[in-house]
Formats: sequence, structure tokens, C-alpha cells
Amino acid sequence: MDNQLERVDKLKRWWFLGLTMLLLFFVVACSNNEPVDIEAPDEANEEEIEEVEEDVEAPFTASLTGLGVQQEITDRIIAVMINNQGSARPQSGLDQADMIYEILAEGEITRLVAFFQSQSPDVIGPVRSLRPYLIDLATGFDAVFAHAGGSPEALSRVQTEGLASLDEIYNAGNSFYRVDFRRAPHNLYTSLERLRAGAEGRGFRQEGEIPTLLFKDTEEEMTGTEATNIRIDYHSLYHVAYEYDESTQLYTRTVRDEPHIDMETNEVLTTTNLLVIETHHRVLDDVGRRAIDVMSEGKGYLFQRGKMQEVDWKRIDGVIRPLINGREVGLYPGVTWVNVIPDSPGLTERVQIGNGIEQEDSDSND
Repeated sequence: MDNQLERVDKLKRWWFLGLTMLLLFFVVACSNNEPVDIEAPDEANEEEIEEVEEDVEAPFTASLTGLGVQQEITDRIIAVMINNQGSARPQSGLDQADMIYEILAEGEITRLVAFFQSQSPDVIGPVRSLRPYLIDLATGFDAVFAHAGGSPEALSRVQTEGLASLDEIYNAGNSFYRVDFRRAPHNLYTSLERLRAGAEGRGFRQEGEIPTLLFKDTEEEMTGTEATNIRIDYHSLYHVAYEYDESTQLYTRTVRDEPHIDMETNEVLTTTNLLVIETHHRVLDDVGRRAIDVMSEGKGYLFQRGKMQEVDWKRIDGVIRPLINGREVGLYPGVTWVNVIPDSPGLTERVQIGNGIEQEDSDSND
């Protein structure tokens, strides 16, 4: 019995020793293996990919800006009447408009007509009412126009001519909404998505007869007289100004000496091209409604890349265009602002051009 126990004990010791040797062999073998390298990203390849992405050319061009876009845009242009009273600023969505007209309404208050096609802002406003000459501007672009009511003559034209109108008061209330941080009538807003849905619901054409604009090559040198600061006086209580930034090749806009910003982004509004035109204005009634000629021709100033050219303007194929010696002057690709002023006293009195313009401004409300 003792011999049998002794043999079992020896077997246990040999088994333990064998297991220990096997474990040591495994540890040594693993320690001799080569470490596996994890390949680091190829920085050169990443740079090549980035360069390729940057070099991809946009195959299409936005009709109103001349800027490259990735998809062809055939959507009908939308024109929105934007309130520009002091209590309506800052507005929303103007930084995504392709082209903007500023023109007098009643008194000495201007209204903005913002044309949208290549971008689709989520917030646009405040929206305001319609006038006959605003219809003239919008229909020249075959635009669906958005507004809240209008003068009797403007509303009559909408009805008799069967125009593509989205009116918050009479036919398209669900295309608009009111906010609670401003008082009426400065609290009416919309979006491009709402307006396009409203236009479709009203049975308006979804594709427009889009005007063809003339654009310059971005590398084309601008000629003309130096004009890095422009001030436009609509009234002793209201003026706008533009200052050229050579680093961006854009004009930044101010209203009554304050930066004109977009409420949604808090960024100052800019423009690549600035066209200032004079035309005949006539006051019609005690309310101060006007007739403004945007259908014929006259004199103007074209500002681009810090320089100014004296031009004639003429409405051709529905659009106001700058001309020199009867030939259209191209726009640089980008946003265009058009400021329309009365021809009396006209450009020479209402527009100041130079560097470092400084004038006192009234604190009265516009």
C-alpha cells in the first residue's frame, strides 16, 4: 500500500514539473515573436485626397450669381418683400439671397426685394406688403412673389393679371408664421421651403423662365475710379453705406452707420456687385405711396472690387442691366445689390464716393 502511494506521489510531481516546463516554453516562444506594426495613416495620401476634393469643379452655374453649383437649378425664382424699418432689423435670410433690390416705399422708408434661387434659408423675414413697382421687379425675373397684402393698385394687378402671388392675408396664410419677439407688422416670417410648398399648392409653375445674366471671369481685372467707400442718402434720417474689403473682394453693408447683419448668423451682409441707379419717383397720395419707374432706363454707378464705373441702366429681358456705350457690363460671380434712388436730386447729390467717408447721422427712427 505504501509503495502504491509513493508511486502516485512521484507521478504527481512529474506531472507538475512537465506542466511547468510547458508553460515556460510558451512564455519564451511568445517573447521571441516580432511585434505587429499597425500602419499609421499616410499623411501624404490624406493631403492628396483633400486636394482632389478641393479641385472638383462645380459642373453647373447658379443663374443669378454666376457661382458654381453641384446640381442644375431650374427652380422658379422666389421674390420676398422684406420689411426694412428700424424695428424690423436685423432681418433674416438676406445673407442667402442671390440678388437684392432696395427701393423706397412710403415716406423715406425703403423696402427690400430679395430674390432666392440657389440657396434655401430656413428663416426669411420680416415679410411686408406689395407695391406695383415691386411687382414690376419680380415679374421681370418670372418670380413667384411673397408678401402680406399691398396697396390697392398692387392687389388689383395681382387679380387682373393672374400673377403668381403668395399673400399671407388673402391666399397663402399657411406659408407664413408670426413670431412673438417682435410686434406686428414686423413679426411675419417664412422659409423658402414653405414658399415653394405654397406655390405648388396654388398650382404655380415650379420651373421658371430664368433670365440670362452676363458674368465676368473671376480673373478679369476691374477698371474704373477708386471707390472703396460708398454712402447713399435716401433721406437726412436714413442712409446706407458700403465699404470695400480687399481681402475678400466684397463690400460690407452698413445702415445708419451700424453694420447690417443677418439675425440668424449675426454676420454682416456683403455684396460682390453694387449697382446704384437713379430713376423717376412720383408721390401719388397723402399716404406717401409712390410710382417708381423701373421699366425704362437711366443713369447709374456700378461698383466692383473697390472701383466705380459710370453706367447707363436699361431694363432688358425683364432685368435692369448696366451698360457702357450700349454694351452690357458683366457682373463678377457673387451676390448683387441694386439700390434704386430718386433722379431728383439724383446720383451726384445722393451718392458719396471715396475713402473714409464720415458724416453725422440723426438718431431719429427711420
